[in-house]
Amino acid sequence: MLLPLRFRLPYPPSVNHYWRVMRGRMVIGRRGRDYRAAAAVAVLEQRVPRERLDGPLRVSLVAYPPDLRRRDLDNTLKALLDAIVAIGVIEDDSGIDDLRVVRGPVRPRGEVEVAIEPIPNETSFVRRNAPTEP
Repeated sequence: MLLPLRFRLPYPPSVNHYWRVMRGRMVIGRRGRDYRAAAAVAVLEQRVPRERLDGPLRVSLVAYPPDLRRRDLDNTLKALLDAIVAIGVIEDDSGIDDLRVVRGPVRPRGEVEVAIEPIPNETSFVRRNAPTEP
């Protein structure tokens, strides 16, 4: 497998449209489910290996919005990262220790360029499963 993994995903829905309340519970709404399905198709079409990469990981994103409306970059992360986990590219988004997001210029329909790579252990600040000090 060539690292970093590089692929493109559709532009995700805002977190404001991702969740819905059903019978008093927060669930992923229709737009969130539709996004996950579209992301899965994109990954299959690009033949992205679904290796379930585990942390520590560095994820770099370039978000190309579909139009000039004002958007908060952080509102795009939940749907995008959850889709990458659901598709099976990474094991868990809690394994991301280095996350970078850059806004690119407008592209029709919008998209996000994704790059994922492991962080060498000696440069990671987080020791996973390490005992905690009292």
